[in-house]
Amino acid sequence: MAEEKYRNQSHPDGGEEATPGPDAGLSATDPSSRVKFEIFGEEMIEKRVKASGNSGRVYLPPDWVGHKVKIIRID
Repeated sequence: MAEEKYRNQSHPDGGEEATPGPDAGLSATDPSSRVKFEIFGEEMIEKRVKASGNSGRVYLPPDWVGHKVKIIRID
């Protein structure tokens, strides 16, 4: 699966969304394929993804249910 480089783009509601940048499609071995994200939030948890059938799973606290979250792979 090809990885793409993204850049942040502002939304009218003040949020940001990652959209493909002009140099999208760089290989995973290219050192410049890593990008910096700046996000604002209420709380952060760092966890490792566990295998779950044909996909991965991360458990979050029950008080996060119904809230909007963003997941960023860091390694």
